[in-house]
Amino acid sequence: MKRATTTLTRSSTIRDFAAELRLDWQTVKRLEMDYMREQIRRVGTPGPKAIGIDEISICKGHSYSIVVSDLQRRRPIWFGGDDRSEASMDQFYRFLGKQKAKRIRLAAMDMWKPFGNSTHQHAPQAAVLFEKFHVMKHLGEALDKIRKAEYARLEGKQRRFIKGQKYTLLSHPQNLTGTAKKNLKLLLAANKRLNTAYLLKDSFGQLWDYNREAWARKFFENWRASLKWQRLKPYEKFAQMIERHWEGIAAYCQPENKVALGFVEGLNNKMRVIQRRAYGLRDEEYLRLKVLTSMLPQI
Repeated sequence: MKRATTTLTRSSTIRDFAAELRLDWQTVKRLEMDYMREQIRRVGTPGPKAIGIDEISICKGHSYSIVVSDLQRRRPIWFGGDDRSEASMDQFYRFLGKQKAKRIRLAAMDMWKPFGNSTHQHAPQAAVLFEKFHVMKHLGEALDKIRKAEYARLEGKQRRFIKGQKYTLLSHPQNLTGTAKKNLKLLLAANKRLNTAYLLKDSFGQLWDYNREAWARKFFENWRASLKWQRLKPYEKFAQMIERHWEGIAAYCQPENKVALGFVEGLNNKMRVIQRRAYGLRDEEYLRLKVLTSMLPQI
C-alpha cells in the first residue's frame, strides 16, 4: 500500500489520490512520509566527492531552504537551513561530518558569497565552481534590463515589438515555435541594440566549452571588449561581476571538474513541480522528504 501510495503521489497530489481511494488525505500523507523515510534510511549516509548547492524558496519566496546534491550519484542528499546564510550552509557540513567534508573535491554553486564562505571553511580542499545555469541567469537578467530600458526610451509604434516579449527574448531559440519565433525575429530586426545584446548573450555560453583557462580567458576578454561603444550598461556590470568571480568560473576548464551540471538545473525544475503538487500542505518536512527521494529508486 505504501509503495502504491508514493508511486501515484509522485504524479498527482495527495488530495487527488486520497479522493480516488476514498481515504483520509492525512492518512495517505502519513503513509507516504513513512515510505520516503525508509527510502532515505536504506541509501545510508552520503559521502559525496562532488556536490551541487542550490536553494529552494518556501512560502512564495519569503524564505529559503538549501538543497545539496551529490553530482556523481545525481541525487539530492540534504535539505535544510533556515535561510541562505552562511550559518545555514554550515548545518550541511555538520550533518556530513569533518571526515566526509574532507573528501569533497568540488562544490558547484551560484555566486552567493555565504555558500562559498562556508565551503572554504569546512572543505578548504574543494574547488569552488560557479554553475553555468546561474551565471547565464544573471546575463538573462541583464538582457531584460536592456529590454526595459529600450521600451522606456522608445515611443509609439516602435514599442510594439518590445511589449510583452520578455519570455520570447530570454528563451532558448530551440524552445520557440510559431508566433513566438516570428515575434523574436521581428523584435531583433526592429531594434539594433536588443539584437546586439541578444547575440552577445547567445555567444557567452561558449565560455564553458574551453578545456584550458587561457583560452577561456581570451574568449572572455574579447567578449568584454566587444561591449565598447555599445551602451549596454547592464552587460558592463555583468562583465565586472564575472571578473570578480573568475576563479570559480574558470574552474570548469579543469578536466577533473567536468561534472554534469545540467543535473542541478533539472533538479531545480523538478523541485518546482514538487512544490506545485504539495501546494496547500504547508509542511516543510513533507517537502524535504519529497525532494530527497525524488531521484531514489522505489523499494
